[in-house]
Amino acid sequence: MIPSETALDAFAKDGLIVLRDVLTVADCRSLSSQIEQTESVGNRRLLGTSWCAGLAQELQRHPALARLIPADYVAVQCTYFEKSPAQNWLVAFHQDLSIPVLRRVDDASLGGWSEKDGTLFVQAPIDILQQMIAVRLHLDPCGREDGPLRVIPGSHRYGRVMPSVIAELRNAGEQRECLANEGTIWLMSPLLLHASSKANGTGRRRVLHFVYGPRSLTHGLQWKYAA
Repeated sequence: MIPSETALDAFAKDGLIVLRDVLTVADCRSLSSQIEQTESVGNRRLLGTSWCAGLAQELQRHPALARLIPADYVAVQCTYFEKSPAQNWLVAFHQDLSIPVLRRVDDASLGGWSEKDGTLFVQAPIDILQQMIAVRLHLDPCGREDGPLRVIPGSHRYGRVMPSVIAELRNAGEQRECLANEGTIWLMSPLLLHASSKANGTGRRRVLHFVYGPRSLTHGLQWKYAA
């Protein structure tokens, strides 16, 4: 289950890699119960709970991820997504440019400040974004009818992409669907262009979306959470 050098090279080239059966079906059902007891759809503050912070550390130490996430990295965010007939949406191709921070910093190079679910976010400089790693843990099977994530492999290597270039890459580039079973992880760069369509099935697509990064930040920024 430890990623091979070929897999590591593929991750660097494509900006994503799939890891099957990282957790068992029983593990996923246990996590589902934990989520139902504590949080709501789309919540971005899960990392503030002890069970989620513990899970983030367990995933980082897991043999399937240990060579992909540097040992000195910390988990800085976890968002819960649930797509179903009752909670359904589509998202156009975009990059994840915002990071959760402790407080606002007066720095001309920083912008795009916003607040979501009581957490302050800022659009991070490219040198920070290039170091970030997202870990998408699927708690349910995700087929084509469940509105899976679609990505453009290799698009993370363009850095911060302007909207006009996004359209060009969307029309010209290969697109890959991130299909999954329970316990599957898709590990990706937040700079990778990704989108999703509305689900047209009857199932649930529940995902815990973790983000990991270096413990210390530049530009005077500090993480809101660091698990």
